[in-house]
Amino acid sequence: MISKSIEVTLYNGKMLLNTKNTNYSYGSLQLILKKGLLDIGKAEISRMESILILGVAGGSVVQTLVTDFSFTKNITGVELDDEIIDVANLYFNLDKIPNFKCVIADAEQFVKTDTNHYDLIVIDIFKDSDMPAFLFEESFITNCKKLLNKNGYILFNTMNLNKNVIENYLLHFDAHNFTQKVLKNVERYNDVIIIKRI
Repeated sequence: MISKSIEVTLYNGKMLLNTKNTNYSYGSLQLILKKGLLDIGKAEISRMESILILGVAGGSVVQTLVTDFSFTKNITGVELDDEIIDVANLYFNLDKIPNFKCVIADAEQFVKTDTNHYDLIVIDIFKDSDMPAFLFEESFITNCKKLLNKNGYILFNTMNLNKNVIENYLLHFDAHNFTQKVLKNVERYNDVIIIKRI
């Protein structure tokens, strides 16, 4: 298992997936990504044909898309940790969602070689509360942009980043081809970056 310790916890009648220092699925994380999705809007999401999720964990964003947004088209998830997917299948029935396909792979490599295109790319990759450095590297950003359809979105969940890191990230998206928005301090600790290809 990549995450040294994860636990499934029952809290207020609801199952959560946590690591030592942070929520991975179905707690505050689910609310953070839902706020980002609501900002994009139900009408926009309903017109989408395919969604890519980089960093699946327990699959709460998949459940949000299916349950709260009635999304019935293709959802592809990429998760490095096969054991966390076993937990997601066992406790959260992730494998019972008919329009969801999970690929066990490294997200950095996946975006380099994938030939499909997507209307929404959700980036939600953490190792406990840390974010891997590759997420902010030009090659990864360029590869994500190549996979994005016209009028498609990138929804990037970030945590504990200083202002310069976010500003440098946004420099990769020129104003002629992309719009940018940052939802600050979502659930206190997260900033959600929303990029749209125009």
